[in-house]
Amino acid sequence: MKEKLSPQYDPKAVEKRIYEVWEKSGFFNPDNLPGERPESFTIVLPPPNVTGTLHMGHALNATIQDILIRYKRMRGFRTLWIPGTDHAGIATQNVVEKNLKKEGFSRHDLGREKFLEKVWGWREKYGDIILNQLKKMGASCDWSRTRFTMDEEYTRAVQEAFMHYCKKGWIYRGDRVVNWCTKDATSLSDLELEYKEENGMLWYIKYPLKDGGSITVATTRPETMLGDAAVAVNPEDERYKGLVGNTVILPILNREIPIIADAVVEKEFGTGAVKVTPAHDFTDADIGERHDLPKFQVINEKGRMTEVAGEEFVGLKVAEARKKVVEKLKVLGVLEREEEYTHSVAHCYRCDTVIEPLISKQWFVKMNELGKMAAKAVEDGQVKFYPERWNKVYLEWLSKVKDWCVSRQIWWGHKVPIEGSTDVLDTWFSSALWPFATLGWPEETGDLNKFYPTSVLSTARDIINLWVARMVFSGLELTGKKPFGDVIIHATILAKDGRRMSKSLGTGVDPMTLIEKYGADATRFGLIWQAMGGQDIKWADEHVLAGQKFANKLWNIARFILVKTKDASIPQKPADIKDETTVRIIQDLDTLTREVERQIEVYDFGQALHDIYEFVWHEFADKYIEYSKNKDDEETKHALSFVLTRIVVLLHPFMPFVTEEIWSHLPNRRGLLMVEKW
Repeated sequence: MKEKLSPQYDPKAVEKRIYEVWEKSGFFNPDNLPGERPESFTIVLPPPNVTGTLHMGHALNATIQDILIRYKRMRGFRTLWIPGTDHAGIATQNVVEKNLKKEGFSRHDLGREKFLEKVWGWREKYGDIILNQLKKMGASCDWSRTRFTMDEEYTRAVQEAFMHYCKKGWIYRGDRVVNWCTKDATSLSDLELEYKEENGMLWYIKYPLKDGGSITVATTRPETMLGDAAVAVNPEDERYKGLVGNTVILPILNREIPIIADAVVEKEFGTGAVKVTPAHDFTDADIGERHDLPKFQVINEKGRMTEVAGEEFVGLKVAEARKKVVEKLKVLGVLEREEEYTHSVAHCYRCDTVIEPLISKQWFVKMNELGKMAAKAVEDGQVKFYPERWNKVYLEWLSKVKDWCVSRQIWWGHKVPIEGSTDVLDTWFSSALWPFATLGWPEETGDLNKFYPTSVLSTARDIINLWVARMVFSGLELTGKKPFGDVIIHATILAKDGRRMSKSLGTGVDPMTLIEKYGADATRFGLIWQAMGGQDIKWADEHVLAGQKFANKLWNIARFILVKTKDASIPQKPADIKDETTVRIIQDLDTLTREVERQIEVYDFGQALHDIYEFVWHEFADKYIEYSKNKDDEETKHALSFVLTRIVVLLHPFMPFVTEEIWSHLPNRRGLLMVEKW
């Protein structure tokens, strides 16, 4: 007989020991699970950056995935949850560079080879911190299958994917306007930008017509006018119909440029006439292609003005050039007016530098065919979003998707596998292979045959386009199969006042602090309790405290029943019950079981937890246990024992530590709860 349950539940005394028992059992590995399990259930952990530590979003997502894995494991599935980390190109390079800077070095002082040695050393030392934190959350991943997006086998998969696209004719190198971070000296995709509302100025500038008169354009970036190739108006704008085809003289440089008509011009913006700078604006680049305009690059990759901008501006930083251009326009008498203007400005998602759109030679993946197949997968129902409303976000992006710039001018990452190239691939190119490369693709491995396609992906809404869409078309094109069937878009956790959680804003909450204070089960409870309907969560620690109280309540229920029943054997479901109150509690338990199953299957984890809580605390503890205190018959004891065993089974996916510990004290238990039949 095992020792009695202690008077109080102490997570610190239980969690580390229980997790070691789980790991020692080998049951995180599907190959070691007991019994016949013909059907597999697979989840790939969205790989956190090696630079990362656990934040509340990670904690919520890990809890959701662990609930599913534990539930399916108990339902008899061959469950596999694959963990791993992402090399996170720019993010990791920035972290290591900051450390070098403290020592008085830059990566250029070291050179590429020695710098990469430093990065690998940093990764070995710090790269798995977040995975160890997930263990403290109770994550039942198969750690023996842990992957890294730059391990040797994964690197082969990345090269294979790139060459596959090359053979299809979908890879090309070209001069295109890209988002350029002047600090990191690399291109970025649209999805790697963060937009901030900023107060600036809108300058109205008169461009003299060659034959007399003028046309006024409005711009927030007067320094780029030095690269203007045209002035554009909307063809339906009656104000300018007589001017289309005329020539204007570009102020300062006196370059002759045409007035053209293009439907993309918004009549309502500014004066309805816009300057066209094909080398420094995406919309202008498209206009330039349609009208065969020249490209004048006036800002270089270091964020300084080029010789094309003119002798008096060359070498100036953008802000300096802006100031000097405005002064020059005033002197020339062509600055009509200026007004305050609030607009959205793109910043690098890693270093916060303002992005400069400029022309650069980059590697691209053609997205026409890939975009169509990714859209069709959702339109046909092969891939389903939960909640369904996220279909629209996914499909809208794909309907307008542009060719994917996959090259980056940094050192840490997968080198573009073309002889002579020094670029590395976009981190998301390798991440897009995660559901199948982790299982051995491009080799026909046993794992790939058994566990692919994966079953469910759980992720955040901000990477639907960055990652989910790219995994879908990568899976379909490279394996001929969808990478997963269901996509859960979980809630975003906000600070209590509704602001985003951020260390810099002082609004962040550290889940490890919550675990230390309340325990992992209570933290999981607090996360899932608030995750209702995929709506954003305004975080409140009070729900974690409620989880702690619930764990204690369950503990006390178990102590009471074990004493009252004198450690009777785990019973089967009671039959031929005569007492009406006992009949009702068993019926309510049956109803609860069906509802919890239904809710988990449609990913309504919050409602499932609410229902279990309501039954345990109010129906079972407050009513039936109170009723049982004056009864000593075997039927009542039988019912108490049976309901307790079913409660710990139902609650195990949500609160695995306390339930496993209680289970271990039940007499004649059948092995570990984590593999008990649901």
